[in-house]
Amino acid sequence: MLPIETFTLFLTSCVVLALAPGPDNLFVLAQSAQHGRKAGLIVTSGLCTGVLVHSAAVTFGVAAIFQTSKMAFTILKYIGAAYLLYLAWMSFQASGKAETNHHVKKLSFRKLYLRGVIMNVTNPKVSIFFLAFLPQFVDPARGSIVLQMLFLGGLFILSTIWIFGGIAFLAGTFGSWLGRSEKATKVLNWIAGSVFVGLALRLIMVN
Repeated sequence: MLPIETFTLFLTSCVVLALAPGPDNLFVLAQSAQHGRKAGLIVTSGLCTGVLVHSAAVTFGVAAIFQTSKMAFTILKYIGAAYLLYLAWMSFQASGKAETNHHVKKLSFRKLYLRGVIMNVTNPKVSIFFLAFLPQFVDPARGSIVLQMLFLGGLFILSTIWIFGGIAFLAGTFGSWLGRSEKATKVLNWIAGSVFVGLALRLIMVN
């Protein structure tokens, strides 16, 4: 469905963005370091459930915009590019200090799962990010926009499971010191910022 170049770029971007320090992966790291790998994997499943909700909502909304108003999509495109540049600025400005909370109250697996879902679903920035991120990889000439968006959303979720699962495994195995590497966090922040800038420029150039 997607050209190999687009598929590779999208998957690479997903992996880099999943690695970028943020509240979701730091929460996975904290719970894994404190309560073990299973806790981190449960949190990851909850977060990905939230991503699924956002992905479905954005998929049908963006499809409607594509089909009804080119002007509306153009406006949305520039709003999305502005938001991506804002995320880049925030990443470059980050101090690089991992603010992992090592005093999180121990929770049951059910509560951990629900915490992951709620953290993701109630964050409107996730929907805004999906609105900015997914459409630039969609080509109306290649068939159903809905199917393309759902496919991309599924790839994003798989990459998130892979990266967050890896974080849970490592943190659960080696402990909380993984979250205290200031140098590694700074490098990830700069990589993420560069990715956001590149995506913003690419989105602006999309016709």
